[in-house]
Amino acid sequence: MKSSPSPSLLRKGDLPMGARFEQALRQLVRFGWQQALSCVFPVVIFASLALTQWLPLPFLPRYDWLLLICLAMQVWMVRSGLETRDELKVITVFHLIGLALEMFKVHMGSWAYPEEGWTKVNGVPLYSGFMYASVASYLCQAWRRLNVNLVRFPPLWLVVPLAASIYLNFFTHHYWIDVRWWLSALVLIVFWRTWVTYEVGGKPYRMPLSLSFVLIGFFIWVAENVATFFSAWRYPN
Repeated sequence: MKSSPSPSLLRKGDLPMGARFEQALRQLVRFGWQQALSCVFPVVIFASLALTQWLPLPFLPRYDWLLLICLAMQVWMVRSGLETRDELKVITVFHLIGLALEMFKVHMGSWAYPEEGWTKVNGVPLYSGFMYASVASYLCQAWRRLNVNLVRFPPLWLVVPLAASIYLNFFTHHYWIDVRWWLSALVLIVFWRTWVTYEVGGKPYRMPLSLSFVLIGFFIWVAENVATFFSAWRYPN
């Protein structure tokens, strides 16, 4: 009587369809859980935008409550170990850059923060910087949790001017032509051969870095529309 082979000796391709599906589902759940943990800060911001829009707020204007919530959340994340102090430094840089961009865009009339607030500078509530910081929070945590690495990264002499041009276009398109689509095409060309590797449950995966840019950009676009729905800001049109 022949004995069946040990499961440990089976190759991946020899696994039954049901077992392969179960394995893939388990990995997907692990990946989703790591992504969810990385998105804690953005989720708190969305929930705060919704609650402060629908519930009456005592003592302080809505923008000031949002700032207090974001500050408390940031402190808790560092003290609880969800974020490291080095990650906090990166997030702070994103916050400051975001505030500078917000002040310029509000000055140019791209959008506005019409509600009252004690913590507004040049028409921009300070909580708005945390929306940029929350993106940095996600990137830092996902990088650490999924053990992300970059393969065949382009030389810095090519990447730095391209990144600077992308940020510069946020300002110059008010005075000159908008070249965002040309810059987007350049991003795909420059990073065409670059891969991002990551791990889920100790198993390595990889994907084109350009694809990760597209996916992250898509979800940020969705997040901006959700924030617009909850009156995080107001567009002139």
